[in-house]
Amino acid sequence: MSGRILHELSQMATQAIKEALGVDVDDPDVRACTDPKFGDYQINGVLPLAKTLRDNPRKLAQKVVDVLDTGGMCGEPSLAGPGFINLKLNDDWVAKTIGRAATDDRLGIAKSTELETIVVDFSSPNVAKRMHVGHLRSTVLGDALVRTLRFLGDTVIGDNHVGDWGTQFGILIWAWKQERDEVALASDPIGELERLYKLGSARGKEDEAIADACRAELAGLQAGDPENLALWERFVEISRIEAQKAYDRLEVEFDTWHGESHYNDALAGVVDSLLDAGIARETEGAIGVFFDESEKLGDIPFLVRKRDGAFNYATSDIATVLFRVREYSADRMLYVVDSRQQEHFRKLFATMAKMGHGDLDLEHVHFGMILGDDGKPFKTRSGETVALSDLLDEAEERILPKVAEKWPDVGEVEQRRIAQRVGIGAVKYADMAQHRATDYKFEWDKLLAAEGNTGPYLQYTLVRSNSVVREYESRQGSPFVASGAPLRFERDEERELARELTKLGDTLERVRKQLLPHILCEYLYVLARKFNAFYAKCKVLGTDDEALRESRMALVVATARGLDIGLSCLNIPRMARM
Repeated sequence: MSGRILHELSQMATQAIKEALGVDVDDPDVRACTDPKFGDYQINGVLPLAKTLRDNPRKLAQKVVDVLDTGGMCGEPSLAGPGFINLKLNDDWVAKTIGRAATDDRLGIAKSTELETIVVDFSSPNVAKRMHVGHLRSTVLGDALVRTLRFLGDTVIGDNHVGDWGTQFGILIWAWKQERDEVALASDPIGELERLYKLGSARGKEDEAIADACRAELAGLQAGDPENLALWERFVEISRIEAQKAYDRLEVEFDTWHGESHYNDALAGVVDSLLDAGIARETEGAIGVFFDESEKLGDIPFLVRKRDGAFNYATSDIATVLFRVREYSADRMLYVVDSRQQEHFRKLFATMAKMGHGDLDLEHVHFGMILGDDGKPFKTRSGETVALSDLLDEAEERILPKVAEKWPDVGEVEQRRIAQRVGIGAVKYADMAQHRATDYKFEWDKLLAAEGNTGPYLQYTLVRSNSVVREYESRQGSPFVASGAPLRFERDEERELARELTKLGDTLERVRKQLLPHILCEYLYVLARKFNAFYAKCKVLGTDDEALRESRMALVVATARGLDIGLSCLNIPRMARM
């Protein structure tokens, strides 16, 4: 048992189609049924073969049913419509499978069969600016994908591709030299850098001489001027320290912080290679890649060198792909960047194909915006972008009174620790529970609620399941250890909970393929609801039937592990109590 039912049923269906119809199929199109009255799974792959084989699809499906062997996983298949094959999991098989899974930390979920080396490019704040609410989605979505892919066995490199090079540094260096406030710098370094950049940018727009001075400072930096280079390094360090505070609170880590500066020395060579290969050409003094063969990509070229000779994001992104192929032998690269950059990535990926890297799996994992109650981009009352640190502070402060009310005797330090983990978990989960491609409204009351599809509800359900395990140990004098024996179903709530647990492996695999963390959120919410229904209806420690108690304890342990695996993949804090 691999813990991925769809994979196993697909193999069985492929074998049955070959045996019954003499046809090899790459994908027998096995999927979960949307309506439980038809069963749990459905084989749809026979229907398309009817045209090729020039035969009645229902007749062909019956031939497949006659030879289909699910090894006891499913009961008798049934036909529906013109040739769909419906399958329902056997209760005995579910009981044996989850009974065994309760003994395994991975809940019986094996690693994926086709493992890859994957770079996940996420978060990517700019130097000299505070991280704001716009960075939340990239950071938590990217982190969830890194963790899920790793759980399923892929080799994953999480890269924070920070914006640490470019025109803004000429402006910042000029403003630093002319206008810095040492007192403000000591008390709020990143705030002072933000002030200086805004000041220098405004002055440059008002006075061409200042704009020229900023460009001169940039040229000095790019030429390796020691003073400017030392300032740049200081700006990068200040920014990294500030960003790390947010990452520590979110419990997010990266394997590399390869910013744009990391690729600076390769940029001229990138442009030369594009020109030599005839992929790029001159356009109004600049150098760009054109896509004459594609109407979708339009007439605007993908500029890799500006008229003034400067390079840009496009050049850096090409160099980044080449580096990742060379250094990591990457099979797949995921760019967790907002939807506004879709055109840029389409052109980047098309350029890489022109350069001979069409076999690379390059994907823009795009996402929508966070909106306020008014349906507009989330802002402060004064119209400023919300700082990420302020958002996390508010989450903790809003949940703290509820924690203090529930746990009045644990002390303020512990109350704040719980509030931090619940509040931040709630913010992260609320973001990931949305389909990433859509905009969503940020609603405090909804995301902090103890009921419904929220982080606190899932955290509490895990706490509840673990409390049963602790109570068992307290009563019995030793920890519960699942025997691996088949479960025993006395009530529908037990049966439904166990069946839901069999779906976790398939759910994680869907996230791996579709890059949609909300699929896992939806699954965990259903699992939590089914556990709480089981908890309300089925005595666990209170039953006098020892065998039934052991069966139900195994189901509790399996659920706790399933919730823990899912919340770990989403990086939602797990709690000892709430």
